[in-house]
Amino acid sequence: MSTLAEKSDDSIVSHGNEKIEPALPPEEGLAGWLCVIGSSTGLFCTFGFLNAIGVFQATYAETTLRQYSPSDISWIFAVQLSLMWLPGPFFGRVIDTYGPRPVIIPCSILCVFSLAMTSLSKEYYQIFLAQGIGFGLGAGGLFTTCMVCAGQWFQRRRGLALGIVSCGSSLGKAGFPSIVNPEHANMEKGGVVFPVFVNRVMARVGFYGTVRYIALLIGILLAATCFLVKSRIPRRKWNHDLPWFNVRLFEDKGFLLYTIGAYLVIAGSIPGRIIPGHIADKVGYFNVMTAVSFMTGASILCLWLPFVYHHSHAGLIVFAIVFGVVSGAFVSLVVPCAAKSGALETLGQRFGTFQAVIAIACLTGLPIQGAILNTKGGGYIGMEVFSAISIILGAFVIGGATIVIGPSAPSKKV
Repeated sequence: MSTLAEKSDDSIVSHGNEKIEPALPPEEGLAGWLCVIGSSTGLFCTFGFLNAIGVFQATYAETTLRQYSPSDISWIFAVQLSLMWLPGPFFGRVIDTYGPRPVIIPCSILCVFSLAMTSLSKEYYQIFLAQGIGFGLGAGGLFTTCMVCAGQWFQRRRGLALGIVSCGSSLGKAGFPSIVNPEHANMEKGGVVFPVFVNRVMARVGFYGTVRYIALLIGILLAATCFLVKSRIPRRKWNHDLPWFNVRLFEDKGFLLYTIGAYLVIAGSIPGRIIPGHIADKVGYFNVMTAVSFMTGASILCLWLPFVYHHSHAGLIVFAIVFGVVSGAFVSLVVPCAAKSGALETLGQRFGTFQAVIAIACLTGLPIQGAILNTKGGGYIGMEVFSAISIILGAFVIGGATIVIGPSAPSKKV
């Protein structure tokens, strides 16, 4: 069972049968903050781009894939989201052992290649292979690398650092919908990055041409990510006795409950990425994670559901702001909570195991909500209730993890 106390930089950590005496560079420093910048850029290109799936779904439903149902089209993006988490155990072990290079470079190439192929795809299976599987796998490797490596460089201010990293996905969420299709940009949070670029490019080259320009942009940014993201942990020999998916990690009840709770929340904003992470550094990651999970579910029930019956643009704006802040906090606290329950040297393996479980939620969530949408004749009430209940149930389970971990923590800052 993993020790829940924070490990100091000069500690000796037992890993299997070998003892590792890490000669770690100083915490934070220039290398650490450059890693944060590179990781944020990586999430902009991957997680941020994946947040624009609503725009792609609407565009495909009206054009290339108009003969397919919304549920059929949603499987492309469900697989894409799932693959962002599912290979986590593999990527995590490679990063723990050899550092980021063997993962981040091939996955960057795969992301750009997949988008280029998406721009040439006209059939369902072609889009599924290129955008669903290809980009999903590449984004999964980049996401794991960026979150793990940035987390390695910080302990005292890990919440703040990873909150800044996760801002990249918020900027991508704000920008990519407008790039892909300005007519559907209102389906996602408003654009703040590319409005001028979009108005010129879409009129000249169309949807698929714009996807090629996105591939070029992502390729340039990922080249910077590959240069800036570095590991703080020294390379070591491969441990052949260590399992790929270590089920024994779930013997730690706190980590088990946290994973189950996060699964339920995911199945179902820039300020929201940074501020809660900084607060969590002061009062505890699990304490803040439990609170924002409850607030995410409550915001759906209290600030979105009522406007199905009483339409209000102002009310929906308020909901978008509140939901963006609290749900953004959840994303920024995922890695700090995983790191809290184990040693720094095994952060990649622990986060990878967590990712493999979360992948199931990503795979099933979109098709379930698509089926609910169809049964309700296009109404969103069923989806809203399903999401809210799943998230609130997950918040209760994460709260259970907080209680389990609390007695083992050196202070109330769980």
